[in-house]
Amino acid sequence: MSELGAFDPGPLRPPAVPRPAATVILWRSGPRGLETYLVRRGATQRFAPGFSAFPGGRRDPEDAAVPVHLPGASAPADVACAARELFEEAGVLVATGRPRPPASLAGHRSRLLSGAVGFAELLRELQAEVDGPRFVEGGRWVTPEAYPIRFDALTYLVEWRDGEEPEVWPGELEDGAWLSAAGALDAWSRGERLFLPPNLWPVRVLARGGAPDLEALRRPDQAAFRIEYQQGLWQLPLRTPTLPPAVHTNCWIADLGDRVAVVDPGSPWPEEQARLDGFLDLLAAEGRPAREVWVTHGHADHVGGVAALAVRGLTVRAHRDIAARLPGVLFKPLREGELLGGRWGVLFTPGHARDHVVFHDEETGALLVGDMLSTLSTVVIDPPEGDMAEYERQLERLVVLAPRTLYPAHGQPAPRGVAALRAYLAHRAEREARILDALAEPGTLGEITARAYADVPPQVWPVAERSGLAVLLKLAARGSAVEREGRWCLTGAASGR
Repeated sequence: MSELGAFDPGPLRPPAVPRPAATVILWRSGPRGLETYLVRRGATQRFAPGFSAFPGGRRDPEDAAVPVHLPGASAPADVACAARELFEEAGVLVATGRPRPPASLAGHRSRLLSGAVGFAELLRELQAEVDGPRFVEGGRWVTPEAYPIRFDALTYLVEWRDGEEPEVWPGELEDGAWLSAAGALDAWSRGERLFLPPNLWPVRVLARGGAPDLEALRRPDQAAFRIEYQQGLWQLPLRTPTLPPAVHTNCWIADLGDRVAVVDPGSPWPEEQARLDGFLDLLAAEGRPAREVWVTHGHADHVGGVAALAVRGLTVRAHRDIAARLPGVLFKPLREGELLGGRWGVLFTPGHARDHVVFHDEETGALLVGDMLSTLSTVVIDPPEGDMAEYERQLERLVVLAPRTLYPAHGQPAPRGVAALRAYLAHRAEREARILDALAEPGTLGEITARAYADVPPQVWPVAERSGLAVLLKLAARGSAVEREGRWCLTGAASGR
């Protein structure tokens, strides 16, 4: 994210412990083949915001007390979790006993969501149990270690019955709809819906037609575990010497038809480079050899593996000013406006780094943003290389581009690209206002930082100082602030001394 050599990130954090969870594929037959009920996660969710998914969520301790009729081979608490999440998120109650009117279920659902009643207590009131035989096991998925939030999720299939009316209530989820699996797959291929592997694989299996293939669902092939948020764009998080909270840099692999391009192979470590080599070998065996390396900018956590791929014969494409960062590596300079692979436009975006570029897919609206934005934290702007005013100008330029999805070097994709960029600009404006407030009393850079960044832990202040300095230099350039003898103040305060 930057190169603050004096900043000590401390020991490498251990991977997050996966949380037990369950997800439910509610399915039925339709005119275009099998249909499934898909929800879209809310934009404010920490995990996979804006992604399409099946109803599901984390297992609660209280699920162990929920009565389950004939749970089968699964632990009753897992089946109870699946049933509760399906009812909470989609309003479908899979329980024993007589059918219940939708209006009645809506009232019970409201009580459950408000915490007025627990799921076990609600079922006792209804003299019912979770209908275990309707929950058919469909596989297990564990989130990779690179993610800050991880789940150990069991997947269940539930065949829809007449009278069950799924409905999403706004909150954690934005919407829900019945979609043919084939239609959902088409939307994914166009970049209109993003899926994580545990959701993409079932959609692919259901799209084959016929009855759900339980064996295929339970035993995914090797390709199912690749992280392919939209067709032809794979993510391989590689451990790199970056700044926390990140510990990985996303290496993106773009399908160009007869070959692939590797974007930001940032790890300098042999074991991580071996992981990348293995991934590229698999693609090559499928007829998609790696031929090019694209670099968003020259910071160490983005170029650590470039030389190794260049030795293998891949053509390196990067900003002309990156040469000092890639000693001994021959590369072909990128040109502003150039179209790579017939679809990826090149835009020069200095501000975070002078040699920063982004790549815009003109077919799907995807934007590989490098360090223009992170969905883990705020990008550091570190003078003299970093220039806050220029960085904000480039963010505004990307807004005008109207990208559909942002794919950053650190963190998850942002499906609503324009909204994410505007939120980043709003955060920068808010931080600038805090710094202006802090300048009401003259102070050193450290003192100004402590006042303006009082909302973040003090251990972050050494990094925050650099972005704070970038803001001060921006204010000085427009005549709003001045630095005298190591102390910063508003220009009016300076003239009055």
